[in-house]
Amino acid sequence: MKIIIKNYTNILYWIAMVALVIWFAYSKGWILTNFKSVTAKQAYTLIQNDENITILDVRSIEEFKSHHVIGAKLIPLSKLETNLNKLKYDKNKNILVYCQTGRRSISASRILENNGFTPLNIEGGIIAMSHVGFEMVK
Repeated sequence: MKIIIKNYTNILYWIAMVALVIWFAYSKGWILTNFKSVTAKQAYTLIQNDENITILDVRSIEEFKSHHVIGAKLIPLSKLETNLNKLKYDKNKNILVYCQTGRRSISASRILENNGFTPLNIEGGIIAMSHVGFEMVK
């Protein structure tokens, strides 16, 4: 009986570990994505060379007020699905999506992609963007 319980415990442990790895990879946007991620430097280059881009900030209102990229639209992640109509004119554009560190923007990119938009998630968020020349409003 002890051998069966020990084997059962080992199996549960490994199932939990595999689930954790899958969740981590999913939350980082490494698996099950149909959108692209770009570095902050690539995003900066895109903005400099393409006028057909929308910049979307999915942080909170307070974070946006403290500092944000010039020209960015604010739609907090928690309100994105109910406010997609604010982006209806941007459906034919690439949408650069950013948050503070890049986690919320992955969730936002999934929502946008599922609703027919073309999101480009900015890896590292506004923290990475502040190191490559993005102009900020403070």
